[in-house]
Amino acid sequence: MTRRALLVALAAAAATTAAAEPLRQTWRDAARGRDIPILLRPAEAAGARPLVLLSHGLGGSREGLGYLGRAFAAAGFHALHLQHPGSDEALWRGPGGVTALGAAAFDPANAVARLLDSIFAVEEVLRRAAARGDPLSGRVDAARLAVAGHSFGAWTVQHLLGQRIPGGDRGLPVPERRLAAGIALSPSPPRGLPPPVAFARMTAPILHVTGTLDSGFVEGATPADREIPFRATRGAPAALAVLDGANHAAFADEAAAGPRWADPTHHARTGALCVLFLRAVLEGDPEARAALLAGAPELLRPSDRLETRGL
Repeated sequence: MTRRALLVALAAAAATTAAAEPLRQTWRDAARGRDIPILLRPAEAAGARPLVLLSHGLGGSREGLGYLGRAFAAAGFHALHLQHPGSDEALWRGPGGVTALGAAAFDPANAVARLLDSIFAVEEVLRRAAARGDPLSGRVDAARLAVAGHSFGAWTVQHLLGQRIPGGDRGLPVPERRLAAGIALSPSPPRGLPPPVAFARMTAPILHVTGTLDSGFVEGATPADREIPFRATRGAPAALAVLDGANHAAFADEAAAGPRWADPTHHARTGALCVLFLRAVLEGDPEARAALLAGAPELLRPSDRLETRGL
């Protein structure tokens, strides 16, 4: 397959609906007494396949990032959407509204819970892959696990892959070395540590995706702030995509939160770019790598920007 044909196929796959019905379950983390709603989109390919955890943003749900999960499944990656109680849709559905969102965003317990949810999910995926009768039985390549997330989910991705926490890790088992790659949509700039220190121990390949209008209303991040993690991460292969005109809501795909949070304008390009990245770093696809290094001009718009380092 030529590079152009690959990019056309990726864009088409990102715009399609996955064939298999998603599986909705609640997984119990007995050690923490915590129930985690999940949505699994199985890979549309046979055999042991890579799996990607997906982490929603503040006030989101397992139904969010649907375009990304469908693109992954169509491309042969299992997509496992997690829902994080305490920083999920229950916040804005309750009486607190925006005030509750802000309070939850700055509650350290929610940040810790997200990391532990994700680490538990890695353990549970591997347990289920080894068990008989489970939908994941024999279908997960344990050496090719990845994680993707938007906003607070991007914060989760960055810290799972090794971004330092101010004051130390406090016994948290991070970095999660079983995760071989990450995708941060609306990356989070570090708080409390200089960027070179915050990102010094990150080694897994990571794709950062943001937009020229990607400002955060809770944490106050600017579009320029979103580029800091890419600029400061020197020990890991990385890519940065900046989509022209994309705002913070452009990547969420949370229909229940309102039309602006589910606007599909940038979804196909984002999904195809994320699949291209995972094909390059998880599957060692030389055409995908070449397309990234060339800036994916057949995939992105002329006014978009794609930079790479160390891929």
